[in-house]
Amino acid sequence: MVFGDGASTAAIMLVGEQPGDREDLEGEPFVGPAGRVLDDALDAAGVDRDQTYLTNAVKHFRFDQRGPRRIHKKPGVAHIEACHPWLEAELEAVRPRVVVALGASAGRALLGRPVRVTAERGRLIDGADDAPPLVLTAHPSALLRLRSTGGFEEAFELLVADLGLAAAQV
Repeated sequence: MVFGDGASTAAIMLVGEQPGDREDLEGEPFVGPAGRVLDDALDAAGVDRDQTYLTNAVKHFRFDQRGPRRIHKKPGVAHIEACHPWLEAELEAVRPRVVVALGASAGRALLGRPVRVTAERGRLIDGADDAPPLVLTAHPSALLRLRSTGGFEEAFELLVADLGLAAAQV
């Protein structure tokens, strides 16, 4: 299990999909390659990572074993729902002013419905019930895959803009 980490009074909570291989091994969120992309984007948006709270919608790394490698496997709805009480407890404990959903799985966990990042990013979305407003954006791991195929810079700039939108709410 990899639980959240960060400032207990953070104004911005960042919620990812699930821990990756490095996160699972180290027991901390966003410490692997996607975490480095997120750090760069936070810096570019003028957001101090030490003043945020980082967590994931699903608290365990779901993977397929291929030889010595553990390959990421997308969490199912059942995994998102099973871990939802922990996410709600983190939201209640931290009480952020804005939440950033990093990817569609995080968006689904927070909004309780399927989301499409490309259709809903770049704007504030009202939170469910008494939840804070939400900014939906791409997960940094999605950007990593673009490094070899092209489009990384554009996707990075969109991520920075979305993080800037969240920062403007605090």
